[in-house]
Amino acid sequence: MEALQISQALFTSNPSKDSKFSKPHQRRRPNLCFFTPSLWNRRFEHGFVGARSVKRWVRQQSGSDEEKNDCKTVLAKEREVPFVGYRLESQDGKEETESCSLDTVIDEELEAENVGVGEEKAKAKVTYNIVVVTAEAAPYSKTGGLGDVCGSLPITLAERGHRVMVVSPRYLTGNPSEKIRNAVDTQCSAKVSCFGGTQDVTFYHEYRAGVDWVFVDHPSYQRSGSPYGNSVGAYGDNQFRFTLLCHAACEAPLVLPLGGVTYGEKCLFLANDWHAGLVPVLLAAKYRPHGVYKDARSIVVIHNLAHQGVEAAATYQNLGLPSEWYGALEWVFPTWSRTHALDTGEAVNILKSAIVTADRILTVSQGYSWEITTSEGGYGLHDLLSSRENVLNGITNGIDVAEWNPASDKHIPFHYSIEDLSGKVKCKEALQKELGLPIRPDVPIIGFIGRLDFQKGIDLIRAATPEIMQHDVQFIMLGSGDPHMEDWMRATESMYRDKFRGWVGFNVPISHRITAGCDILLMPSRFEPCGLNQLYAMRYGTIPVVHCTGGLRDTVVNFNPYAEGGKGEGTGWTFSPLTKESMLSALRLAIGTYREHKSSWEGLMKRGMERDYSWEHAAVQYEQIFEWVFVDPHYVR
Repeated sequence: MEALQISQALFTSNPSKDSKFSKPHQRRRPNLCFFTPSLWNRRFEHGFVGARSVKRWVRQQSGSDEEKNDCKTVLAKEREVPFVGYRLESQDGKEETESCSLDTVIDEELEAENVGVGEEKAKAKVTYNIVVVTAEAAPYSKTGGLGDVCGSLPITLAERGHRVMVVSPRYLTGNPSEKIRNAVDTQCSAKVSCFGGTQDVTFYHEYRAGVDWVFVDHPSYQRSGSPYGNSVGAYGDNQFRFTLLCHAACEAPLVLPLGGVTYGEKCLFLANDWHAGLVPVLLAAKYRPHGVYKDARSIVVIHNLAHQGVEAAATYQNLGLPSEWYGALEWVFPTWSRTHALDTGEAVNILKSAIVTADRILTVSQGYSWEITTSEGGYGLHDLLSSRENVLNGITNGIDVAEWNPASDKHIPFHYSIEDLSGKVKCKEALQKELGLPIRPDVPIIGFIGRLDFQKGIDLIRAATPEIMQHDVQFIMLGSGDPHMEDWMRATESMYRDKFRGWVGFNVPISHRITAGCDILLMPSRFEPCGLNQLYAMRYGTIPVVHCTGGLRDTVVNFNPYAEGGKGEGTGWTFSPLTKESMLSALRLAIGTYREHKSSWEGLMKRGMERDYSWEHAAVQYEQIFEWVFVDPHYVR
């Protein structure tokens, strides 16, 4: 019977108790999760394929109700389960357990074909198996923008029809994330030959939001501190830790039967920053010579070129690469930067190896993709990047528009929208009250959120604070970093009790409330590959004043009050060069506009709020790069 043959192809027999994937959650296929018109997510608990797979076969093979009923009967007999148990999981996390017949499930999905079609998100024309390799991914691990990107972009790509796996370390600090604890042991392991021995790594897995979140487990990831270091400094074995990650990420698509099916060899690897920089090299040096991954492609995504994974040349032998590939990582420091006269300056540079072996190169904004080809912004790699300019692109990051939404933000006391801005003034008053500032809705509040370090231009803020405090303004800063700058914030608060507040540390709820309550956000960064705070600010009607660099230049349009017949255009102010005087000049313009030109200020707010900052917009651009990378042959053959 043809139907029986199809059912045998769709369904596997009941696994034995000794099977590696004998537990229901380990047998689940990727297509077991789907949305019905009621927006409930059904996850079958018995390991057979979802109704969408049955529906596709039914539509292709038969047109009559009789044939469809025959198909369902055969399928039910094959499994010997007349009723299907499934879990209903709502968007707010509540769960209910119900049972229904397989007949009912298939009929519902057949009927859903013509229901709510206009409400479904757009799908990609061509879909890919995508493996995102990263040192951090929110909400599991996050220290900055890298975690945000690798926690949000994969979900959007999955919603658009791609099969997406994210591979990151399974960090277990003194207070391990509950999210990571939800991941289950796949009972799969891999042996990695590097650093003079064989390392055993295991894989944990969680299927969430349509994405396979894979965590590489090894004792080197189980320590206190951040993913990269602790209060003493960076971990001395970071090269070892992220070499393991890269080797494990290359093995994962081959050995992990996630949902019963591996990703296989035709994958697209997105290697993020130097931590994943060995992935393109491993594909070219370790796998393709043996006929593996011959149809795979790799893209290196540069979030911050300042960090390149540079170590002594002698460490090359630890990376698990053939000796003839040393040239891909070879790096020689210029004479002026060497420690002594006998220092040859020889080193290995992991990010450089990714740049010379990846099929394409991406940065997190168009402006940054140009800056890294200049001597000022290239950190010694500008000539190499210029030589590959034809495959170098920039795509501005998106933001989580559900989390960062002033109309529904759970962290702010009052909600508002572009149609009704009254809640923003209330958020401002609530912020002043919370921080002990005089409650004055008429005074402009300037905000700063970020690390207290040289890159963020904190030294300019410190130098300009006396002049800023001469204006009738309030200034709120949130951040941590340089201990001297933290002490300066505390001292400045003591000096200007009614005008300045400095919150040392980082707090997610307060960052939302500062973004909503401030009128102006100051970002004098020396360089900013993309920047997210200015995007958050504009979405909340807070006007950014930024240094004209990188992603800040791309996303903030300088205000022109005379454009559009006097209606004005722009979403904020940009300043250049990076000097105290230039920054103060831009701030004076913003403060003056706030006080004297209310209609222009409201126009600035609304133009910022109406822009599209979603990951959906960025994902479409990523898909164009995906198309190009598979059109071209391998860069390294």
